[in-house]
Amino acid sequence: MASRLVPKDEEAASLAFIDHLQTQQTGIAFLVNSKQGGSPCKEKHVVLLSPVGKLEILGCEMGVHEIKLPKMSELPSGRAESSVACEVCEGAEEMPEPLRQCTAWLRAYFSEPESTGTLPLPAFHHPLLQRDSFTRQVLWTLLKDVKFGEAVSYKQLADLAGNSRAARAVGGAMRSNPIPIIIPCHRVILSSGDTGSYGGGHLLKEWLLSHEKLQKEKLAPGGGR
Repeated sequence: MASRLVPKDEEAASLAFIDHLQTQQTGIAFLVNSKQGGSPCKEKHVVLLSPVGKLEILGCEMGVHEIKLPKMSELPSGRAESSVACEVCEGAEEMPEPLRQCTAWLRAYFSEPESTGTLPLPAFHHPLLQRDSFTRQVLWTLLKDVKFGEAVSYKQLADLAGNSRAARAVGGAMRSNPIPIIIPCHRVILSSGDTGSYGGGHLLKEWLLSHEKLQKEKLAPGGGR
């Protein structure tokens, strides 16, 4: 787990935490959106068929712009198992490397989650993840510190990000997350233990949490018996 910072104020927390993370060898890149300068992105579009429906992935040669979640009207039948093969059903031709890495990571997440730790994360190319802000700090912390099969409350995540009184701001950061599942905002729940809200709807959040719990149990010693 990354070392915790005790900032004097929220702005100092953001800058100090970002500087701290940039010294780590994470292999993760958060890049400036080209609309802030330079040539426009040549955005590509990929659709991945997953056990929870179609995931739409947008990005360019510089990185992933956004992952759009399906809205689930009902849970898939049976337990939270990855019974549906994950396949690219649109946009497979001429995928930029970040989208190729993104689809590979998501396929592993649903089908072979134990292998996600060995796969490279794609670069992210979204202005929210470049700006020095508490939102970015929270998303970085979530990505690095809250692992597969774990869950934290909004207050706990605020504390991890360096401002224990910023639970409401953490909620705003979760709503703003452009790269769900990879940046796992579904792992942030209410202090009461209820799942709380989610961009893809509460059914999808429940499915993802159940999927991770089940897969983690299988990977535990004796879990496959």
